[in-house]
Amino acid sequence: MIAYIAVVFVLLIILANAIRVLREYERAVVFRLGRLVGGKGPGIVILIPIIDRMVKVSLRLLVMDVPPQDVITKDNVSVKVNAVVYFRVMDPAKAVTEVEDYVYATSQLAQTTLRSILGQSELDELLAGREKINNELQQILDRQTDPWGIKVTTVEVKHVDLPVEMQRAMAQQAEAERERRAKVIKALGELQASEKLAEAAKKIGPYPVALQLRYLQTLTDVAAENNSTTLFPIPIDLFKVFIEKQSGA
Repeated sequence: MIAYIAVVFVLLIILANAIRVLREYERAVVFRLGRLVGGKGPGIVILIPIIDRMVKVSLRLLVMDVPPQDVITKDNVSVKVNAVVYFRVMDPAKAVTEVEDYVYATSQLAQTTLRSILGQSELDELLAGREKINNELQQILDRQTDPWGIKVTTVEVKHVDLPVEMQRAMAQQAEAERERRAKVIKALGELQASEKLAEAAKKIGPYPVALQLRYLQTLTDVAAENNSTTLFPIPIDLFKVFIEKQSGA
């Protein structure tokens, strides 16, 4: 009786090791006596005890944080840059047989590629043309990880840490740029105002009465303010006689 129970117990253990259940996002890479059989799953996978060995691989999208890297840009600016890489396993058999640890290998490749690409770019391009750099990083990583059965879908540069001296210089540059724009806008406004005043002078000039009405309107606008000073506009024509006499003398 005891021997019968022991045999049943051993059979149950063998059966438990022979039957595996994989989820929808999992695949099994099966080796039979050391030779690759292929990928199986999802669902129930039946293995031959002792002979078969299974390596389980997830097909879900993996998110890997690339640690900050010291980079010297093309214009000799030292910065710290970190990034994030999104990738997934497309061929489980290659991911197991072609590289020892595909996650670690992809991480190291991402770090070296990040330093190499950013070292060929200037600081302004790194700050303003980040989308172009992201696409270039993604294409290079995807091409190099393709033999491993890995698909790199997205690479994003997250943060660029600038030196304090460079931050001050860029702040001064931005302030100077804003002042330049303000002066240009002010000059354009004065130019447009002078053009409108010239057009108004051409229309009012032939009509002295219109000029007098404009004087009276200006006086009304000044008197409407709560102040103790009142301005009386005097027509320049009143001084015309004195000017002519002074010129004759």
